Amino acid sequence: MARYLDVHPVDPQPRAIRQAVEVLRDGGLIAYPTDSGYALGAALGNQGAKDRIRDIRRLDDKHHYTVVCADFAQLGQFVHVDNAVFRAVKAATPGPYTFILPATGEVPRRLLHPKKRTVGVRIPAHPVVRALLAELGEPLLSSTLILPGETEPMTDGWQVKETLDHAVDVVIDSGDVASDGVGTEPTTVVDLSGDEPEVVRVGAGDPARFEA
Repeated sequence: MARYLDVHPVDPQPRAIRQAVEVLRDGGLIAYPTDSGYALGAALGNQGAKDRIRDIRRLDDKHHYTVVCADFAQLGQFVHVDNAVFRAVKAATPGPYTFILPATGEVPRRLLHPKKRTVGVRIPAHPVVRALLAELGEPLLSSTLILPGETEPMTDGWQVKETLDHAVDVVIDSGDVASDGVGTEPTTVVDLSGDEPEVVRVGAGDPARFEA
């Protein structure tokens, strides 16, 4: 049965954040709120949790897992960015975007796209995520919590608890992330690994800035 943590969406309680991070450090899998629905998160090197995410979402080997970073400096340790990419990503973060970029050697090989050697990265704006990242001191391995057969992420913490009670170790509930009109869509995914930006998925972030 998952541990349930009721956390304030704007000013998350440090004690609850520490409890969630302890679970991450012990190899656990958490469900947590973001600015684009709920997501599944684990420590970056946690192979077992990656397999659990794959099973919950029924993902194939081509899925781009996401490295969730606290800031641009941290992001730069895990992906290669040239000047043009730097400007584009910097202008859009923090926010509901995931960027696919060539990975550095800091990214575990099992997280890379098998052919492209790329990885998804994002810098979210949600206060709970930012508190988790600050306490953890490193990025999260993550994937948007979209259940098999669905196209939109889960948005309500209590519903996540009822649905995934025996599949995750912690559910952080900060209310319904869709209640204020945001958080109802997954991130907009932009592939910046080629010569031109490619919008792979249109979601919460405005794709216009990356479209020709």
